[in-house]
Amino acid sequence: MSSEGIKPHGGILVNRINKINTSGLFSISISEDLSNDVENIADGIFSPLEGFLGKQDFENVVSKGRLSNGLAWTIPIVLDVDESTAAKMKEKGDVLLQNHQGLGIAVLHVEEAFSFDREKTVQGIYGTTDASHPGVAKTMAMKDFLVGGKIDYIQRPEETKIRKNRLTPLQTREAFTKAGWKTICAFQTRNPPHVAHEMLQKTSITTRDGVFVNPIIGKKKSGDFVDEVIIKCYETMIQHYYPENKCKLGTLHTEMKYAGPKEAIHHAIMRQNYGCTHIIIGRDHAGVGKFYDPFAAQKIFDDYPELEIIPIFFPAFFYCKKCLTYTNPNACPHDDDTKEQISGTKLRELIKNGQAPSKFILRPEVAKIILDHPHPFVD
Repeated sequence: MSSEGIKPHGGILVNRINKINTSGLFSISISEDLSNDVENIADGIFSPLEGFLGKQDFENVVSKGRLSNGLAWTIPIVLDVDESTAAKMKEKGDVLLQNHQGLGIAVLHVEEAFSFDREKTVQGIYGTTDASHPGVAKTMAMKDFLVGGKIDYIQRPEETKIRKNRLTPLQTREAFTKAGWKTICAFQTRNPPHVAHEMLQKTSITTRDGVFVNPIIGKKKSGDFVDEVIIKCYETMIQHYYPENKCKLGTLHTEMKYAGPKEAIHHAIMRQNYGCTHIIIGRDHAGVGKFYDPFAAQKIFDDYPELEIIPIFFPAFFYCKKCLTYTNPNACPHDDDTKEQISGTKLRELIKNGQAPSKFILRPEVAKIILDHPHPFVD
């Protein structure tokens, strides 16, 4: 399967960009992250969605991990509002969505408004009702009604440094074709590149044409790296450590859900829409704390054999001082004392103390960017 031959999820790349008259429309303000997701719908990153989920699709996604037509979909894309706003929106029919800066970015054609069961929702999506899970906490804090309907996207926000690497599926597919890539590995990340991640990517493209590094840019939990650091580190790593025409950087602007296996499927669907033929799924993909089995995000692909994008499964990579190479438990017989690896907690401690980790964990150029940044972590 080549990038030219891999179809968008559902068969058609959605395009909901359409200039329409918005004069006199009732308007509501939405968050920056929700504004990003409206743009993702419009550009086909969330194909086959054409808007926010209605009740039947929403309940099917929660209970079965599929849309009501049976198509794979595991993360609800929804707009939550209070009861009075829901009633007003339903009455008006067409509603202007304004971003956090007051810019009218899209028109929502309201089809329905409905209440939902929060506990059932979090159990279905996150596999837990524990409020210490960031996805659970966010869902429990949502407003009481969800509004479903298609959108028409009318105006993009102004370009910023943080958006300069944002790419649409039309752009990525064109870039892959121009590069001559037929097989493309997607790499999902919310962190700066560890050397082990770099080696995992390079292992994946030893027999494939290129890697599409696609960091999540958007709201994250406290202690995660800030977006600016992630982008700058990847730009530097690609410049210094990748052969020409083997790695493409593009940012994905959406919110991390920390939904583990369900989010792994969501990540795969989005990268299929971008035109990637493969996606790297590592240990505890999209996990948080100890909520998920480390390999649950790999096992769930057995439930979605119809996805065209092919998952590539990896255990944890590390540098072994006896093997003298980056390797994994499947190939290395040595004990932990020989392994150069570090937990996220320990890495944050070192950086907060102004110390660079081993060169086998972070490239010196990457470590310098993080150490030089005044606030590298989300508060």
